[in-house]
Amino acid sequence: MNLRQVRKKTKSVTNVKKITKSMQLVSAIKMKRAQQAAIEAKPYQEQLEAIINRVMYKKNESISSLLVKPKIEKKFLRIIISANKGLCGSFNIDLLRYLLKNNEKNKTDYIVVGKKAATFVSKIGETILADFSSNQSLNNVSAIFTMVINSFLSGTYSKVSIIYNAFISTLKTETVEHTLLPFSLTSELKKESVKHLQNEYIIEPNPEDIIDSLLKSYLKDKIRNSIVQSEAGEHSARMIAMKNATDNANDVIYNLTLLGNKLRQEKITNELLDMITAKESVGTV
Repeated sequence: MNLRQVRKKTKSVTNVKKITKSMQLVSAIKMKRAQQAAIEAKPYQEQLEAIINRVMYKKNESISSLLVKPKIEKKFLRIIISANKGLCGSFNIDLLRYLLKNNEKNKTDYIVVGKKAATFVSKIGETILADFSSNQSLNNVSAIFTMVINSFLSGTYSKVSIIYNAFISTLKTETVEHTLLPFSLTSELKKESVKHLQNEYIIEPNPEDIIDSLLKSYLKDKIRNSIVQSEAGEHSARMIAMKNATDNANDVIYNLTLLGNKLRQEKITNELLDMITAKESVGTV
């Protein structure tokens, strides 16, 4: 590699560094907003779970059609939430690897939120019931919720679940799958019910009249919260990826600068040697 090529490559890497630095700053702003939304949504979800636990305490599955497990196992419906774009490290790869590993061929239909998931589900030959990939995914929560409820109550699907990357911290996300329908108390909620053995609540109107509304509110908020969690994880992963890319570009620029200086010194040395050799040759003559 000559000095001209080194300078050209250094200029190209510098331009890449400017782009990654800009993307890092933009992602940092989006990450902060998304993380704040994810943190603020958590208390509401927890309180709603606690209320449902109290209402459903000592109640059987017959009080709501959303609790009844179909006697005959039919097809499954899965909601999968991914990013619309790449450049976010292993965020999409981890999600799609989980999907490929746990997919039941020809037994599952999908509702996709995110272009990466839509493309992948199409490639593996599974059916996409609906595609809600857009830059404003939260605007589609009501439509997704309505489709899920109608599909389950009509008996088309015996189980509905949601897959997404849960936000843990800026440096970590975890691919999780939660069953939405038929609804059942989580192990945490079952443990919580023990605390209420000594406390009976008077509920007006009776639990049978309000349980459907509570469960629907919970399921809708669960879908919304999953999208919020996914967006927080996506922007965090992209910010980290762009920071790593910027740091790598700095290392490349540093190494190219050293190489350029070395080549330039070598060129100057060779020119001096040529001048000295020419002078001595003239003096000898």
